[in-house]
Amino acid sequence: MKNFLSALLILTFFISCSKDNVDYVAKNEQEIKDYIAKNNLTAQRSITGLYYIINEPGTGTQPTATSNVTVAYKGYFTNGTVFDQSSAAGVSFGLNEVIKGWTEGIPYFKTGGNGMLLIPAHLGYGSSSKGPIPGGSVLIFDVKLISVN
Repeated sequence: MKNFLSALLILTFFISCSKDNVDYVAKNEQEIKDYIAKNNLTAQRSITGLYYIINEPGTGTQPTATSNVTVAYKGYFTNGTVFDQSSAAGVSFGLNEVIKGWTEGIPYFKTGGNGMLLIPAHLGYGSSSKGPIPGGSVLIFDVKLISVN
C-alpha cells in the first residue's frame, strides 16, 4: 500500500508540473500565420519561429545579440490590444537582457530601421503570465531601432 501511495504521489506531481509546460508552438504558429494573412503582410520566418517584417532596414550600425540598444516600440496582441509602449525617444537595454524574440529580432535592423516582430510564446514569456500578458501569448511589436549604444 505504501508503494502504491508513493507512486500515486509521484504521478500526481508529474501531472501537475506538466500542466505548466503547455506547448504553444503549433497554436502560436497558426495564430501568427492567420494574423499575417488577415492583415495582408509579407513576413520572413526564422528557423526559431520568429516572424519579422522589415519596413526600413536602416543605414547605421547593425547590433549583435549582446549589443546595448535604444528602441522605440509598441507591443500588442493579435487582437490589437496594446500591452506596452515606449515613448518616441525609446528605451535603452542590453539585447541579452530581454526576451529571446527581441534578442534575435532587433539585429535584423540597422540604426534608423523599423518594422515588426511577431513573437511566439516560446521566444517570449512561454506559458508564464507576465503582468498583462497571459501565458502562451503571441506578442507583436512595432519597433524602431534608434541607436546602437
